[in-house]
Amino acid sequence: MVFAEQHNGKIHPVTFELLSKGRELADRKEVELSSVILGHQIREEAKELIYYGADKVFIFDHPTLKEFDSILYKQNIVSLIREEKPEIVLIGATHLGRSLAPRIAAALNTGLTADCIDLQLDEDGELIQVRPAFTGNILAYIKTKTKPVMTTVRYKVFKARERDPMRKGEIIEKEVKVVEDTGTKILGKIPREAVNISDAGVVVAGGRGLRRPDDLKMLEELASLLGGVVGVSRPLVDEGWASKDRQVGFSGNIVKPKLYVAVGISGSPQHLAGMKDSEIVVAINVDPSAPIFNVADYGVVGDLYEVIPKPIEKIKLRKMKL
Repeated sequence: MVFAEQHNGKIHPVTFELLSKGRELADRKEVELSSVILGHQIREEAKELIYYGADKVFIFDHPTLKEFDSILYKQNIVSLIREEKPEIVLIGATHLGRSLAPRIAAALNTGLTADCIDLQLDEDGELIQVRPAFTGNILAYIKTKTKPVMTTVRYKVFKARERDPMRKGEIIEKEVKVVEDTGTKILGKIPREAVNISDAGVVVAGGRGLRRPDDLKMLEELASLLGGVVGVSRPLVDEGWASKDRQVGFSGNIVKPKLYVAVGISGSPQHLAGMKDSEIVVAINVDPSAPIFNVADYGVVGDLYEVIPKPIEKIKLRKMKL
């Protein structure tokens, strides 16, 4: 069973990735793949879940579910899981999913493996959950004894299957359990000043090679000219130079842009794992033996303070001529 996360009627793309992996697991186990979606006036969204691989979609549609409430969502999903008894429950490791999944697992008295980057089946058909441990320096392979096996999965680690509008499936509307007072009241929404780096087509990322926080402005200028965003390695987040939203790596965000420019990043295993699937990687580093060069398509051995201003100047001149 895949939890379908939606915001204002728009399904989060991690859901389609989970449906793709869920379809693969269900076919190997020769069982059905279901999905559950909660919200208000979401029947059209439910059809999309079938187009992306679900056999059954359970809908909880009610005005009280229009905004996410972890207690209300948990109450209804737990009831459904107890009724349907799925072997495996997949939830996206988003801010919403990380809030919801532990509550469901606790209510069901079952285990939860968080932030997985891969899911496999062993020879007995049991789920093996793979997640980074010790700040990404090792990979842990975890088997949960209790049922259902609950897992949150990182965004961008699986590839969504092609949408097939010819797929048929069953949409089942469920009665909503309404909780009058969950202890939470939404007063309003304020857009946060954050970047969704996982969806960026171009990422210019800085690391320890930068000398001071203000030097990120140089990377911001290059990223802006390329139509991209700025990312950072973990040390810069730890130093408070940038927010967690911009961190690339196992303990941050997994990115797969068309162009990834690594500036002053040596390339720790956890960082490489977060960007190694980028289409084109350009690395700039003074150390010719830096691990980042092992995954780079193009490498520049040199001082970033001498290298970066040159493409900025060239791109500006080109844009002026256009």
